Parts: sequence; structure tokens; C-alpha cells
Amino acid sequence: MYQRAILHLDLDAFFVSVECLHNSRLKGKPMIVGGHGSRGVVAACSYEARAFGVHSAMPMKMALRLCPQAVVVRGDMDVYARHSALVTEIIADQAPLFEKASIDEFYLDLTGMDRYFGCMRWAKELRQRLVKESGLPMSFGLSVNKLVSKIATDEAKPNGVLEIATGTEREFLSPLGTERIPGIGQQTHRRLRFMGVSKIATLREIPVKLLQREFGREAGRSLWERSNAIDVSPVVPYREQKSISKECTFEQDTLDLQRIRVLMLDMCEKLAFELRQGGRVCSCVTVKIRYADFNTYSRQRRIPHTAHDDTLRRVCFELFEKLYEKRQLIRLIGVKFSGLVHGHCQLSLFEDTQEQVALMQQLDHIRRRWGAGAVVRAAVLK
Repeated sequence: MYQRAILHLDLDAFFVSVECLHNSRLKGKPMIVGGHGSRGVVAACSYEARAFGVHSAMPMKMALRLCPQAVVVRGDMDVYARHSALVTEIIADQAPLFEKASIDEFYLDLTGMDRYFGCMRWAKELRQRLVKESGLPMSFGLSVNKLVSKIATDEAKPNGVLEIATGTEREFLSPLGTERIPGIGQQTHRRLRFMGVSKIATLREIPVKLLQREFGREAGRSLWERSNAIDVSPVVPYREQKSISKECTFEQDTLDLQRIRVLMLDMCEKLAFELRQGGRVCSCVTVKIRYADFNTYSRQRRIPHTAHDDTLRRVCFELFEKLYEKRQLIRLIGVKFSGLVHGHCQLSLFEDTQEQVALMQQLDHIRRRWGAGAVVRAAVLK
């Protein structure tokens, strides 16, 4: 019996599975969802394509060199969002408490269900209903916490289930590579390998103070806890946020358009980072202006789902240019991103270079570690 029971549910190769659902001829073929152009990026790929070394965020040119026979599909975020919403609705109808971690990933808190029904039995019946009504393959892991359940799901894929009995969490993690721990990126993995640490069992034996010396106080403690299957993070109740926004009211009304654009730049980048932190993308951008006479005007534009700084910033500036016609003193400026859905940023990066994607990821890494204001553009500082 579980004192705490956490179920992690993951839709297998979600974007690919949705495409196969709409076109059965794609089943069993190596397939890539992403941009067709020379600057395109892989958003997702089938297990058949992964066998050739293809993975998400890889430049499309490299992916097609590895797997030239792959079928390339552009992808449609609106379609993926509708299928995700169907799965979310079914889970909400049955689960006592659940968290939607991304467009294709869920955590469910089943604590106490062993007394009446049985956590594993309930989870299997939920999965059976989800597969039947959505037509999508999915895997799940069940254990005492979110960390172990997520890793168990990865072990169960594709289209499988795995239960880690209470008290066997450390035994389950021991033979796995350190890269299997969620949150360990390529840089941390390389540093661990340089230290001679490749397995979680080895990582677990390193004193926490040594890890803190090498990786920092919080990161070192986190590495030690995760390698020891310790995770007390709760399942956060799911609430669908419709929009995020920022506004600034000037102390003195202004006509300084350069200052206004710099402020909009800062707001856009902070909001975009907030989107990516939450694993979300937006489909609508709104810019608001309030003049000195308190008259308020706004313009909005629908865009393909994205969380990319450059795209959102460009749209904001274009909307401002169309909106600002009175040439009056401005009292307030605001930016809002709406039409939010859970999704991965690379879907909106089909025409961006791998270097731009890598730069954004590195900047996000710095912000996550040192705070959202740790790195800003020089224009904002001025």
C-alpha cells in the first residue's frame, strides 16, 4: 500500500501520434514533425526516426542526412491542442487531483485510493478509457513521487505501464544513467562523466557537500536528493490560464518612443520566458496604449503558436506602430499574450537557425539559475 501514490501519464510521441491518427498511412514510417526549409528545426519525431539518431531541436538538414527516407510533416499546433484538451477533459472527469505539466504530460495524485480500489487497477482503467476515446497511445509510471514516476514512464515507453513498489525506488534508479534524471542537461551530464559518474548508483554515493562544491548549493543538494529518489514536490491542481500580461504606467506622460520600445522589448522577453518556463505557447498578441487624456486603445493579432522572443517582439512593435497614431503623450503601455496552450517552443521555430534556438536555451538556463533579470539586453540597461 502507498502512503503517497503519484501517477505520471505521458502521451507517446504525441505530435507524431496525432498525425498518424489523421493519416493512417504514416503509421510505422520514420516521420519528422518540423519545418521543411533549410533553417527548419525538428519539433518531434517517430520512434522509427529516433532509431536513426534523430531527436527534437535538431536542425532539419542534419535530421534528413541521418534519415533521408523520413516523411516530413509541417505540424499544426491547433490540432494538437484540441487532442490534448480531449485527454485533459477525460482526466478531469475521473482524477481526484491532477497537474498538466505540458501538452502531453500529466501527474495525478492517487493517494488513499489503495484503501478502496487499488491505485494500479484504477490507473490501468483510466488509461484504457483514454486510449479508447482519444485513439492515442500512452504510457504511465506509478510510484511514491513525481520524480520516480516520470522515470518509470520513460522506462515503460512505448505504450507501456510500470509500477515501482514502495521501498524499491532506489533499487529501480541504481542501474540507470545519470542523464535519465529529469533536470540534468547536457552540460551537467558532461561534468558528471568527467568526474567518472555515469550511473545514478554512483552519483548517490557522492557526499552532498562535494556535489554542492562542484555544482552550487541548491543544484548540488538537488542532484543528491534526486539520485536518492527523494522528491516531495506536490501535484499542483490544474487551472487553465488564459493569458499573461505586463503593463507600465509612466511617472510622467512621455513622447519618448525609444524609451517606450525598450520597455516593450523588456516586457516581451520577460513574458516569453514566463511562457517557456510553464511549457506553454501563445497564439494572440495584444498591445495597449493609454494616452494622457485617459483614452485607451488596443490592437491584437492572431499568430501561429509560439513562445519565441524574436517573433513576439516583432509582432508587438508592428502592432504599436499601427496603434500609435495620435502623436499624443502616452501614460501607459501594455503587452498581453493570450490563447495559451501547453506546448513546446520549437514548434514556432521552424524558420529559425539552430544557433538562435541554442542561444535562447542558454539564456533561459541563466535566468532559471540566477533569476529572470540576470541577463537582459544592453538597450534595457541604458
